[in-house]
Amino acid sequence: MKTRADLFAFFDAHGVAHSTLDHPPVFRVEEGLEIKAAMPGGHTKNLFLKDARGQLWLISALGETVIDLKRLHHVIGSGRLSFGPEALMVETLGVRPGSVTAFGLINDTEHRVRFVLDAALAKADPVNFHPLGNDATTAVSQAGLRAFLAALGVEPMIVDFEAMVVAS
Repeated sequence: MKTRADLFAFFDAHGVAHSTLDHPPVFRVEEGLEIKAAMPGGHTKNLFLKDARGQLWLISALGETVIDLKRLHHVIGSGRLSFGPEALMVETLGVRPGSVTAFGLINDTEHRVRFVLDAALAKADPVNFHPLGNDATTAVSQAGLRAFLAALGVEPMIVDFEAMVVAS
């Protein structure tokens, strides 16, 4: 599994500018208001899910976005969704609960996880995610996030959670 240093080296190798703020561990979106105040841009919540068919999903959204998991499977074309088991999270993304992040896709070398990006987050610039651990927050530009995903071969499904439709 890749480490924080590996992630930053990957960013550097792909020309993705990044800045990181170290802080005490944050486990929920509601925590760390002082961190959010210190770092501009979109702050995220990230959900690791598994559907009834066994497909794994990662949803990255703005922290304030409301996600209706009971209806979402109709929108994204999945089976019914539930939270994925920790063992699968560690195996595929290399992170533990409380540290789920889009940057964990660097560890999903077999592309087992489908990535859903909140349409509102897709407009935020910069975007802030944990760098594989919840004791820091890393900011990248929206273009940097897209370059990161492209370098991994990940095409996000963009969902407008307010309208509950796939935006692209």
